[in-house]
Amino acid sequence: MENRQDLRSILPYLPLVMRSSSLFWPSQVVESLKQLDRVNSGHQLFRAISDLRTSLSLSSEPLSPSAADGYALFFDDLMSREESRKWFQEVVPALGILLLRLPSLLEAHYQNADRVLDEEGGLVRTGLRLLDSQEPGIVFLSQELIAALLVCSFFCLFPVNERYGKHLQSINFDELFGSLYDYYSQKQESKIQCIIHYFQRITSNMPQGVVSFERKVLPLEDDYIHISYPNADVWSTSIIPLCRFEVHSSGLIEDQLSEAVEVDFANEYLGGGALRRGCVQEEIRFMISPELIVGMLFLPSMADNEAIEIVGVERFSSYTGYASSFRFSGSYVDERDVDTLGRRKTRIVAIDALCSPGMRQYSEINKAFCGFLYGSKHQLYQKILQEKGCPSTLFDTATSTPMETSEGKCSNHEIRDSQNDYHRMEQCNNIGVATGNWGCGAFGGDPEVKTIIQWLAASQALRPFIAYYTFRLEALHNIDKVAHWILSHRWTVGDLWNMLTEYSMNRSKGGTNVGFLQWVLPSMYDDAGMDFSNIP
Repeated sequence: MENRQDLRSILPYLPLVMRSSSLFWPSQVVESLKQLDRVNSGHQLFRAISDLRTSLSLSSEPLSPSAADGYALFFDDLMSREESRKWFQEVVPALGILLLRLPSLLEAHYQNADRVLDEEGGLVRTGLRLLDSQEPGIVFLSQELIAALLVCSFFCLFPVNERYGKHLQSINFDELFGSLYDYYSQKQESKIQCIIHYFQRITSNMPQGVVSFERKVLPLEDDYIHISYPNADVWSTSIIPLCRFEVHSSGLIEDQLSEAVEVDFANEYLGGGALRRGCVQEEIRFMISPELIVGMLFLPSMADNEAIEIVGVERFSSYTGYASSFRFSGSYVDERDVDTLGRRKTRIVAIDALCSPGMRQYSEINKAFCGFLYGSKHQLYQKILQEKGCPSTLFDTATSTPMETSEGKCSNHEIRDSQNDYHRMEQCNNIGVATGNWGCGAFGGDPEVKTIIQWLAASQALRPFIAYYTFRLEALHNIDKVAHWILSHRWTVGDLWNMLTEYSMNRSKGGTNVGFLQWVLPSMYDDAGMDFSNIP
């Protein structure tokens, strides 16, 4: 065990001790966990948390000053007497038992890691490890192991001093509860209710599925194998057809039924303010599906050429509202189908937008492309284009690097690898993208430009459709008409990108002060004589 590079990379961020090739809890921790059945109040719960932290030599890493008051407020004042009784008599002791099993769960995880096969029979590294920036990779975790790790968060057992130098957020729950006391609000109480409900569910019926966490990276330099970070010429010369555009003026991304990739409007630090006071799109998603939180343990902040894809999380809570009006509204039974690897067919891709981007938001097309791209290899990409009936001349403009290495043509292994990746891609040909007004709230992005950018990225990534949830934003009330006209005229990615850049130049020089949709409709009317009054 101690020779595993993956375990060594994550061990400094775990509360366990390794000795003689075994993971274990210090004896004082074991005794404290066995006595959790004596805890019967929020005040006593936090005292138990403090004792556990002392046994792990974490006292020098202070928690939120109001954490103790927050735990007491929630469990002693806000939770009903009957709920509190059940929580302390049934749930807390079960959480202690689960924590006692964490060492064995991790050892079983590493014993079974790297046994996932790709289609050519090669082994994929899947063990829990630090997935550092610019290092593409994937981690597979059982839902049971995820649950045990989240109990560590609840008891604030993760060491934090080493995390900040690696651009990792804290994953303990002290600030979540401390903020409840310092800045009480119903939305903060509801966030905690979602977490508590999750623990109630998993202690009564532990889920047995699997969740994968993947760091996706577009190489900044050509490596002759993978699709690299596109430059402006790639976009302007692309003759890839635009994908289907579906407009949804109502509904929520997470409620879509098409198995599309669901976009998380992420912070560069995965999870954003989920464990603090944040309560917008990303934070809400992390509360109703708390298994997402575990990604914060080992996934450092994202660079401009990176995205994070998470497959298989279960949803446990229902809710109403948004931001300050967010409210927990009860249990949610997730009935999504499961894939051959044991993951629910819930695919979430985290892409972080720029804050106050101005003209820089056009560069965000590469961030979206990274998130939406299924396979990153040239030959896979070409194979799919060919399947779609695109001409061979498209290949040079679809990617930014040649298909032959400096030594000559790709090896047989690389060709076989791409062919097998293609079979996976075939299975995902019906998987589109479900998204909305990414980076258009507090981050100040232009919703009309961001809509077009995401459509371009989804098309270039060979997704069959984009399902766009406008949330009734007035600026987008004509987007269905624009999309209908563009598709009817068979525009390519390059055509639409060039129109967008022309608009950008006009806007920057003061030639127009209207939005892209209003600007593009008259120009197309003049060029094509199109009467938009007849568009349904």
